[in-house]
Amino acid sequence: MRPIAALALAGLVAACASPAPEGGIANYDALRQAHADCTAKGGTLVLESGGDPEYIGDYACERK
Repeated sequence: MRPIAALALAGLVAACASPAPEGGIANYDALRQAHADCTAKGGTLVLESGGDPEYIGDYACERK
């Protein structure tokens, strides 16, 4: 039983170590890059209605 538990724990640790998928956490760098990309397109980066401010996928680039 112990080897199975060890393998399961190793799998969980490996899952946590993998890179975040596109549209992950809205940290400073992600928001700065999204803002720069949006501004370059002539838009304004805004949080969607009802969106989670900690999730980058809930931000949208709206035309001015």
